[in-house]
Amino acid sequence: MLENDLGIDFQNTFAKDLEGLYKESSATSYPSAEVLLLNDNLALELGIDLKNLYSMNAFDIFSGKKRPVNSITLAQAYSGHQFGRFNPNLGDGRALLLGEVLNKNGELRDIQLKGSGPTPFSRRGDGKSALGPVLREYLLSESMHALGIPTTRALAVIKTGEQVERGSSLPGGLMTRVASSHIRIGTFEFASLQNDTKLIKKLADYSISRHFPETANVENPYLALFAAVCNQQASLVANWMSIGFIHGVMNTDNMSISGETIDYGPCAFMNTYNPQTVFSSIDTKGRYAYQNQPSILTWNLTRLAESLIELVHHKKDESIRLLTEVLQLIKPVYTNYWLVLMRSKIGLSKEDPTDYELIINLLNLMEKNKVDFTLCFRLLAKSLIGDSKPIRNIFKGCSEFNSWLMLWQERISQEGIPDEEISESMNNINPLYIPRNHNVEAALQAATEQNNMEPFKKLFSILQNPHKENDDLREYSTPLSGDDSSYKTFCGT
Repeated sequence: MLENDLGIDFQNTFAKDLEGLYKESSATSYPSAEVLLLNDNLALELGIDLKNLYSMNAFDIFSGKKRPVNSITLAQAYSGHQFGRFNPNLGDGRALLLGEVLNKNGELRDIQLKGSGPTPFSRRGDGKSALGPVLREYLLSESMHALGIPTTRALAVIKTGEQVERGSSLPGGLMTRVASSHIRIGTFEFASLQNDTKLIKKLADYSISRHFPETANVENPYLALFAAVCNQQASLVANWMSIGFIHGVMNTDNMSISGETIDYGPCAFMNTYNPQTVFSSIDTKGRYAYQNQPSILTWNLTRLAESLIELVHHKKDESIRLLTEVLQLIKPVYTNYWLVLMRSKIGLSKEDPTDYELIINLLNLMEKNKVDFTLCFRLLAKSLIGDSKPIRNIFKGCSEFNSWLMLWQERISQEGIPDEEISESMNNINPLYIPRNHNVEAALQAATEQNNMEPFKKLFSILQNPHKENDDLREYSTPLSGDDSSYKTFCGT
């Protein structure tokens, strides 16, 4: 793999510090590749000059033809519990870490190619990606960023010019992904599996240095590391729940210790509120349904705890006791994050012991009346400025909801803030535009089957301003009529 310059200095801290947790590899070159998307805003955050971003140098790097100067390209090793079953040997089967760069804030960021061809971890796979899943991840991850949800980012999309076989012949795609790191719970599972205490310690020390430096000098840094990861993960899942996001494949190899959303395979946003909603075609038993995401959070973090037993205390029983104490805090920590977010969604900033019941009762009524999750909170805000008809209409005149509305308005009056201000704050929190399933599918179909990127670019632009209402974009703020329970998403692997 020849070298090329992107105008930024690549570091290789993972390669230098964590030997045994990766294998060096090279990207496949795609001679007929073409650039489809470049993310100007993200490039500037990374310190990449736009002249360099739009140069042949960048194209050669993003298409896998050349590697950046001083880059050590590698595939990371990790294990993972997939739908509850342990797979010891996973790893990056179609991704390459190019290295790390310092962004404008002095924060280290991974730059990775996804869909770059076979690696030592491909296990008979071709290591490539279809264009549809690549575009989907670009759209969804950048939408999550615009919503303020911690997430990996997308820097570029390349159409490879090749066809990949996924049951049918599909156009190939390659994405450049940016992340705080790609260290997963599964990375710790893999390190623990090697029966090498020094290796798991090196990984833990690296994770502390990179993500949680505040835990380095406490009495028990590895227990503090675990608590910090638990806190980040609890906050992340609470954010997912607050916007109706369903990850779809919360395997331990798809959960980043940094607390970023990673791996946008069968994910989707819920329309009609139904806690049992599952979109993933492979989640046949509903393990990762919307309502199960908080409990899976604890299940996954228990697997991380098992990987840290040797580090937390020299006595195994004591180590388990200490880790269990932290695990028992996950549910209340998550609930607190969730409650703060849900309070803000219904316009409450002060705490009241009745708030939890008020929110739960609203969600129950939304489920009973098959109300759209996203629109409900926007129409609630509208009711505060004199127009309660739309919110009453979507509840179909339900008397129970009318009673709830009166209780909520009484609670709002306790805030001591003008209704107009509360309504505005609710609209700044509750999105109007989300990646609605039918809009996403239409954009992807146009891009992959008609070679037309305009619907995708329009949808992307709308999702970058998810809270600001535009009367000309009404079709993007409403669901299709009827239930979307039959909608299915796919991994794309």
